[in-house]
Amino acid sequence: MPANLPHSPNSPNGVTVKPRLTKAQKNANHIASERKRRRVIRKGFDKLASIVPGMEGYARAEGIVLHGSASYIRQLMLARRSMIEALEKKGMHVPGHYKL
Repeated sequence: MPANLPHSPNSPNGVTVKPRLTKAQKNANHIASERKRRRVIRKGFDKLASIVPGMEGYARAEGIVLHGSASYIRQLMLARRSMIEALEKKGMHVPGHYKL
């Protein structure tokens, strides 16, 4: 018997073969994995909605949260750019990595 194949339960080295999952077990595992994936996504949207101003209570509306978050990030980027320009107009040096 090749080394990479499982041994029978009666093999001399005592290695047992795990039985294959039934279709129902595979389906149950898939459903559990999908629920976990959705729960993780939901927690992420809840967290995002709690951080972005004006998004409190909108965590179930994923499109609204994404749109609102993108708008908020754009506002922050514009404000940052304005602050950098104001500092540079006053003759202050702003390192390049702050200008990204």
